[in-house]
Amino acid sequence: MSKVWFITGSSRGFGREFALAALRRGDQVAATARSLAALDGLVAEYGDLVLPLRLDVTDQAACRGAVRQAHERFGRLDVVVNNAGYGHFGAVEEVTEPELRAQLDTNLFGALWVTQAALPILRAQGSGHVVQMSSIGGVGAFANLGAYHASKWALEAISESLAIEVEPLGIHVTLVEPGGFDTDWAGPSARTSTRWATYDFVREAAARRRGTQAPGSPTAAAAALLEVVDSERPPLRVLFGAQAHQIVTGIYEHRLATWQDGTELARRAHGSAG
Repeated sequence: MSKVWFITGSSRGFGREFALAALRRGDQVAATARSLAALDGLVAEYGDLVLPLRLDVTDQAACRGAVRQAHERFGRLDVVVNNAGYGHFGAVEEVTEPELRAQLDTNLFGALWVTQAALPILRAQGSGHVVQMSSIGGVGAFANLGAYHASKWALEAISESLAIEVEPLGIHVTLVEPGGFDTDWAGPSARTSTRWATYDFVREAAARRRGTQAPGSPTAAAAALLEVVDSERPPLRVLFGAQAHQIVTGIYEHRLATWQDGTELARRAHGSAG
């Protein structure tokens, strides 16, 4: 059976490739972007299979309205992809309060507003799949990206709680955790705090690390996402990218070793002999 998708951030990057992958196989897509003109190409090629919607995900009322329009047009929603977001670069000391709030408003609250708008529809259907675009930066943290990590770690936590709450209602939740991909995430879409010379060494180290990693293909990621949403038992978390498994495994091995080393301290902190 064909599916009905609601995809935020469909103008470029992952969102665009996800929309194209769904449309190429005959699915219907409500594609959102901050500018309708950015969606003209999809409409020209796929016609009535596409519902273009202007949406700023930081506007809660607009999110409710866009989800309602999609439901009215297609009669159901099968896959809701919260892809809209951006990366904010800056050392923690450099990041201002407005910058952090803006990062959370888009990456966390934007996904929450769309999810909350869609849930009554999915509950009434007794089915549906919410896909949250996270990152390996939702599992671990790196220098110069503290604001971004804060948004993705929060998205991971609230989505895991959501998954437990809605699984008995027939609704699936999946956190997609990509590594480095050939999108403009670190380019025009990104925002950057005013740089302090104090932290130039951090940025230089990060640039050297990125230079050793070959980026993945968003088109291949879109094909992988189709496999996820077509699965009878989709995973709560899925890594995308050749380096992602190695990076995340290393993060958890380090954490487990640290916790193991602190076992006796944990017992002493408990205050009992056992």
